[in-house]
Amino acid sequence: MFDTAQIRRYYDRHTPSFVRFGQGGGSMHRAVWGPGTTTRDQAFQWVDERIAEIIRERFPASPAAHVVDLGCGVGESLCYLAKRLPIRGTGITLSPVQAAIARSRIAAAGLSDRVECLEGDYCDLPPDLGSADAALAIESFAHGPSPERFFEQCSRLLRPGGLLIVCDDVRRQTDTPAAARALEHFKRGWHINALLEREQVVALAEAAGFTHESTSDLTPFLEIHRGRDRVISAFLLLVKWLPAGSTRFGPEFGGRALQTCLARGWIGYEFFVFRRRGG
Repeated sequence: MFDTAQIRRYYDRHTPSFVRFGQGGGSMHRAVWGPGTTTRDQAFQWVDERIAEIIRERFPASPAAHVVDLGCGVGESLCYLAKRLPIRGTGITLSPVQAAIARSRIAAAGLSDRVECLEGDYCDLPPDLGSADAALAIESFAHGPSPERFFEQCSRLLRPGGLLIVCDDVRRQTDTPAAARALEHFKRGWHINALLEREQVVALAEAAGFTHESTSDLTPFLEIHRGRDRVISAFLLLVKWLPAGSTRFGPEFGGRALQTCLARGWIGYEFFVFRRRGG
């Protein structure tokens, strides 16, 4: 189990490299080659565009729906949404390094009047955050040390009828020793706490006051074992004497293990939509 301080240090240390060497033009999320995708830029924005479509459909009469990004990274998703919708956005990140980059990007995009990034913990949201119409957690939910607390905080944050969208890795049922080893390497390398099965995610959300509206399996649309990944794997073979949780190469070891788990069906990448009950 990784505590909050360890997760903060992980992102403080590695975010500059993620941004500098990533292929998403600033996005720290994965490329999803979903229906209609023809370019790499579209693939990196596919999840954000699906979220924009949902918000546009659910809040057509709202002049400025409040959208909160829980684990917002460097603010790319909120900037994408705010450029396309008249939302008011708030990002939450543990990392002061990420918060500084996000604020700079928000200002550069001319969105500072509608979008802000706060340094904070989504399992202990600021009391003055106010209520939200929608909340999203893209590849951040699995890092949290308490999924129960995550959903409790989301229930407090969202207005009745508000939407919660979670897009992240889920564990598939398997009990082989090879799967157990790969899953452990992934969790250690990427500082993952909550690698749950789909049914567990839904049950926790429902217990916290949400109705499960839909789950979409995006795993078939991911790029698995790209040429770049094979190069990284070859490099890691040269340094295999390092532990999977190595501070220096932890993300690379974790990413290699994730690719193996996705390819063999031990992990899935899924998009959940929940609605806050009440009202």
